[in-house]
Amino acid sequence: MTAFTHQFHPTSLREYDIRGIIGQTLSGKDAFAIGRCFGSIVAREGGKKVAVGYDGRLSSPELEGQLVAGLVACGLEVARIGCGPTPMLYFASYELKADGAVMVTGSHNPPNYNGFKMMLGKKPFFGAQIQQIGQMAAGGDVVAEASGSSTQIDVSDAYVARLLKDYDGGDRALKVVWDPGNGSGAAITQRLAAKLPGEHIVINGEIDGNFPNHHPDPTVLKNLEQIIAKVRETGADLGIAFDGDADRIGAVDGEGNMLFGDQLLVVLARDVLKQHPGGTIIADVKASQVLFDEVAKAGGTPLMWKTGHSLIKAKMAETKAPLAGEMSGHIFFADKWYGFDDAPYSAIRLLGIVARAGESLAQMRDALPKVINTPELRFDCPDERKFGVIQEVKGRLATSGANVQDVDGVRVLTEDGWWLLRASNTQAVLVARAEAKTEDGLERLKALLAEQLEASGLAAPDFSGENAGH
Repeated sequence: MTAFTHQFHPTSLREYDIRGIIGQTLSGKDAFAIGRCFGSIVAREGGKKVAVGYDGRLSSPELEGQLVAGLVACGLEVARIGCGPTPMLYFASYELKADGAVMVTGSHNPPNYNGFKMMLGKKPFFGAQIQQIGQMAAGGDVVAEASGSSTQIDVSDAYVARLLKDYDGGDRALKVVWDPGNGSGAAITQRLAAKLPGEHIVINGEIDGNFPNHHPDPTVLKNLEQIIAKVRETGADLGIAFDGDADRIGAVDGEGNMLFGDQLLVVLARDVLKQHPGGTIIADVKASQVLFDEVAKAGGTPLMWKTGHSLIKAKMAETKAPLAGEMSGHIFFADKWYGFDDAPYSAIRLLGIVARAGESLAQMRDALPKVINTPELRFDCPDERKFGVIQEVKGRLATSGANVQDVDGVRVLTEDGWWLLRASNTQAVLVARAEAKTEDGLERLKALLAEQLEASGLAAPDFSGENAGH
């Protein structure tokens, strides 16, 4: 038999996952190679079982079949949980005591994209580990071919039951609009909506890999237009939206205002801290200063950490934090849950808080201190240059005596507020953001940011986009 070797497209092996464009940078052969190499890693560590799931994209069933073939060829037992949200696969890996897990998903990317997210044991599989897959494939470094097995296992009933177990809102009849965005969380959303107390309206509730109604990214206001209109039309208490694989959540209050990821985290953190006084609450460097201040005010220990769901999960495990979140809508509960990012679970916890509260979600949002910030600004910078730019900026700031937090890029604090510049781990871009208490202060922060970029020979980002009240 011919020895196994495979070359991946150089753009497909990312920091947190493997991802590409179907028919261009990602194919069924890649899926088989991932199964063969990841399966070899599991087998060499003494593992025997891998759980596999896939999202609702048109290309996902074929990729899942090839992935399973690669895993079976490593002699492994594969538990195939079928089409569903990424967190349901994470749940399955715990329930089935799997030694690894692979989700076929393009997350919130356009319909012609797809990819793979992995867990080894109970830990995220990312960074150098993903590069190792490429090296193993190129060198044919895999275990000898063997005959494993695959079994279809439906964990959806157990997953829905476990989600509902932590609903603590009593019998108060909330009116809620749900928008799973035609993503792989749609069927689970329908089932939750049918079992929760109150009135639940689900829009875009069929799994459709063409995403016919809007792009499945709930952190972009344009993608929430439908749910905002439905919340206002029905007089709902709130709206909840998921991304394409339901590991990220978006929320809309009863007045139709979007809650940013950090605002949502404040609401969740206050509740969690009642059970975990002094607990560590982690958020990424893009989060508002309001979040860190409000966590401290609620008796928690705020911790600013690097952007990236795998990095946050690892830091949570290290610090035993009961809750963490990112601006991108990844919310991680270790309080009563497993520490992975699960949008349906976060929704259940949010509904419980709103049902028990003496005020509406809109009132909670309105009571937060008001700041003005830029949207996330992304601008092109070659991969080989982006981290160097950050080092140059860091050096100049150190010389000037600026107040800098440098856990991920540079976040510079001034009397006006803060500005951030970091290198993306997944794209050839730099990411910038600024936040101030006043419009004039924000202009000064933007000028400081532009000055640093120009000093490194880069054009300043386009600041012409609208600033967001927050």
